[in-house]
Amino acid sequence: MSAFAGLLRKEWLHILRDRRTLLVVIFMPILQVVLFGYAIRTDVSAIRLAIVDPSPDASTIELRSRFGATDAFRIVSVLPNAGTLDRLFASGAVQEAVVFDADFANRLARGLPARILIVADASEPNSGSAMESYALGVIQGYERDIAVKGGAVRIIPEARMRFNPTRASSNLFVPGLIAFVLTIISALMTAISLTREKETGTMEILLVSPLRPIQIIVGKVLAYLVIGFVSVLLVVAEARLIFAVPLRGSLLLLLAEGVLFILTSLSLGILISSRTSSQRVAMIGALAGTMLPTILLSGFIFPIESMPWPLRFISNIVPAKWFVLIARGIMLKGVGLEYLWPQTLILFAMTIVLVAAATRSFRVRLA
Repeated sequence: MSAFAGLLRKEWLHILRDRRTLLVVIFMPILQVVLFGYAIRTDVSAIRLAIVDPSPDASTIELRSRFGATDAFRIVSVLPNAGTLDRLFASGAVQEAVVFDADFANRLARGLPARILIVADASEPNSGSAMESYALGVIQGYERDIAVKGGAVRIIPEARMRFNPTRASSNLFVPGLIAFVLTIISALMTAISLTREKETGTMEILLVSPLRPIQIIVGKVLAYLVIGFVSVLLVVAEARLIFAVPLRGSLLLLLAEGVLFILTSLSLGILISSRTSSQRVAMIGALAGTMLPTILLSGFIFPIESMPWPLRFISNIVPAKWFVLIARGIMLKGVGLEYLWPQTLILFAMTIVLVAAATRSFRVRLA
């Protein structure tokens, strides 16, 4: 019994001395509750809406004002024709479009059914269905208000889903899974591997060797870079062969972007390992700093637009967010670098900053 008490006392002293582990253990559950509570939202708000109104009239202007008056929509463009809709959808500037027929107002005035087209970005199937429902609700509300006033109008809406017409959930999750798998391989495994070198004492040998810090980093993570690249190939192959996820864009571009994201994740894993002293702390730090944000704040599962603005702001520093946008853009939308260069530039800048920070940390020799 005394031996058990001694063992228990020794473990508690070890935990209390390791302040970083203690802080992580205390604040990790609090952070998880806050993030999950605010990030898990299935509703959609502030939908970026484009309206195509070739023949503006009192009725179309009234409907346009009703779309703008709801919290669900944010009108970003009013167009005279649908010629630029493809570009707006491909760039992500627009999530939904409402297209009036050229004779919409005339048909309503004559008591004839008028047609209206609702086009939604269904690369996120749940969000696409919700956007369609919100638009239909505005149109039906307009019809009810006219009926209350003694009038009668009939609007026939037609809905189309872009990029994912079947609304298959695999088209949403599989591109995000690429980011998730690469985060595990690159960031988590690298952080644990390098921290293990510290615990076994081999890192001191490397740090006092003639090798430069950047050479040590490259030598340690090159294997994980190769493993990550092979993982990209396997996940893309599984997406096509098993889940029938389309690949409408360039495979070479997707692989190149995958390598860039691997480098970003490796750099983050190296930085975490350089700031931790044990595998346990490195694992918890990697989980909190990479995997948790990848699941919650990347748009992988939950739409970022529906989150509170602090989380939307924080999501901008999550590398997986930008890679998920890139992967979905290439696989589902078939767009190229002319539309994806902002996300690519952000990932490249993150990689440079993280590599510089990790290299600087390794310049400090262990005592």
